[in-house]
Amino acid sequence: MTFDDIQILQQRFLRGPNFWTYRSAVEAWLDIGELEKFPSNTIPGFVDRLIEHLPSLHQHHCSVGEVGGFVWRLRDGTWAGHIIEHVAIELQTLAGMQVSFGKARETSTSGVYKVVFRARQEDIGLESLHDARNLVMAAINNKPFDAKATVKKLKDMVDRLCLGPSTACIVDAATERRIPSIRLTTGNLVQLGYGSRQRRIWTAETDKTSAIAEHISSDKDLTKRLLTQCGVPVPKGRTVTTAEEAWSVAQDIGLPVVLKPIDANHGRGVSLDLKTEEEVHAAFHIALREEENTEVIVEQFIVGEEHRLLVVGDKVVAVSRGETVQIIGDGASSVAQLIDSQVNSDPRRGLEEEFPLEKIILSEQGNIVLEIQKQGFEVDSIPEKGKVIIVQRTGNMANDVTDEVHPQVADMAILAAKVVGLDIAGIDLVTPDISRPLQEVHGAVVEVNAGPGLLMHLKPVVGKPRPVGQAIVDQLFTPSDSGRIPIVGVMGSHQTTELSKIIAWLLELSGKHTGLACADGLFLDQCRVVSKDARSFELGQRLLINRVLDAAVFESSGMQLMDEG
Repeated sequence: MTFDDIQILQQRFLRGPNFWTYRSAVEAWLDIGELEKFPSNTIPGFVDRLIEHLPSLHQHHCSVGEVGGFVWRLRDGTWAGHIIEHVAIELQTLAGMQVSFGKARETSTSGVYKVVFRARQEDIGLESLHDARNLVMAAINNKPFDAKATVKKLKDMVDRLCLGPSTACIVDAATERRIPSIRLTTGNLVQLGYGSRQRRIWTAETDKTSAIAEHISSDKDLTKRLLTQCGVPVPKGRTVTTAEEAWSVAQDIGLPVVLKPIDANHGRGVSLDLKTEEEVHAAFHIALREEENTEVIVEQFIVGEEHRLLVVGDKVVAVSRGETVQIIGDGASSVAQLIDSQVNSDPRRGLEEEFPLEKIILSEQGNIVLEIQKQGFEVDSIPEKGKVIIVQRTGNMANDVTDEVHPQVADMAILAAKVVGLDIAGIDLVTPDISRPLQEVHGAVVEVNAGPGLLMHLKPVVGKPRPVGQAIVDQLFTPSDSGRIPIVGVMGSHQTTELSKIIAWLLELSGKHTGLACADGLFLDQCRVVSKDARSFELGQRLLINRVLDAAVFESSGMQLMDEG
């Protein structure tokens, strides 16, 4: 027997606390039609086909309260609305969204169910609803369905629409402290707190991050000069504009040397341990191509391992050590093939921001090709079996060594951040031993970076993750600061607009700049800025974004709460 498609009669996204839960959710009315007479245990093969599509449904507790509870409900018999709820949750989970709440309730109309499930992002939540319906119908009617492609599509939506991991970890840390957040753009600009108590972040930058400091950090030569003047050890070096000048400077400061773009980041365009004129000339052109630079830095090569120290305020909160990437010849595969099979196959590597390490793409990274050539090979060469070839020396921060850092090294990193003027900084230094002072082992600070990536500290390959999001939130808000302003909500059936205006007026008399969203419009300190009915989520949120306001009053209707949360 073939069943007609389940109909989605209505759907909406509840953006705030609502009838069902304190968090955002999707609510839908589903008409399951004739399936009302056919619970899951009466459809031959349905349960097995559904689990074959989504084996991870075994982890759902459901009302049974233990792992496997939902599968037990499937085999005992449950209805399609309830099943779609669980499938929508699982599709989001597989796509990388942490959600678990869901409810399915019968209505007074036979076959019509009200289904609600947690969704962190509107488009993804609604898309998962439709995908869940389609998957369940395919399993019911024994038709093919590509669950992997569906999850891949949702993952792409997560990458495109959701906060990046660096920003998300800060928002999550704020949420743990009950500090509210509002996403201000489709990118990573987020407001923490409300009104005059708010702070703003953009990945690992905050509204405390100085534009001057950021400009200084992007000029590596200027950064080095300032650090030198304040006693921070840095490698000797100068900026150059021609390959010939680069070789001349390399001879002056002493070989081997390092060449890098003047605004280098993520190790791009950086070539290390250069010892010949040919290598210096090649490295110069690689650095010059990066970001269309006109200047290149030539500096002393420091022997040791690359480290990244994350400084937040006056503390070093996390430290990662880099690892050298190498391949081993098998006598049959080319260098390029070995990189794909031995390096890019590493599950830690990927092109998306969620991966702690990047894939190596030879066509985009000339410094890696130069590193290979320095060892006497080309990318299409076939190394003999057992031959070890270094592929990459920088940019592979994978090992947490926070507990190994010498206090003097930490103090030097904090000083470097303060010299540049950054509230959050990624300090790159090279040292043979992070547990000993830099001067003792001839280590040096090589870069100071604004807006440092946090993923390496959140997902280290070796060592434990560090609470870097919490450290940033603690830097922005004192322990007693929730980022909240006084908020008064008014709901009722008679004269709620007049009452809202009186409350707003009393708050103003107490000396607070007050916003009011009511049926008569949107008001800022008694001045009406929007004349239409402002009892809506979008207009009300304008008050919470306003940095001037010390208090807010919201008039709400029961229908608005049901429709929008």
